[in-house]
Amino acid sequence: MKLKEQLNGIQHVGIPTNDIEKTIRFYETLGFEVAFQTVNEGADEKVAFLKLNTLVIETYENKAAKMEDGAIDHIAIDVKDIEKVYEMISEAGLNTTKDTVHFLPFWENGVKFFTIEGPNKEKVEFSQYL
Repeated sequence: MKLKEQLNGIQHVGIPTNDIEKTIRFYETLGFEVAFQTVNEGADEKVAFLKLNTLVIETYENKAAKMEDGAIDHIAIDVKDIEKVYEMISEAGLNTTKDTVHFLPFWENGVKFFTIEGPNKEKVEFSQYL
């Protein structure tokens, strides 16, 4: 089985913010709607998923946003089977961060994900809605 067969496409783009309400208002002005809003208790961060057609932005208030070019934190790829993708990524030697599969109680049934680092230091997240 090829890794490509496990990937569905872009799930979301992650953008940290120092002011989540300002960020939400900005993207709402562009036509985005709040699809889901919560608090990541473990990181003590407010989180909002903003949706415009098939594009989803995850913004999270971490009070550490760079506020400069290159501020996008990660790109998330939607996957069919997170454990299988984790195994395939690890076997290919791409899990240089040694990350493990994590769970967050986001959305209706939660989400599982892990993150690797790309060749340009970009974060690539693999994520499965449960």
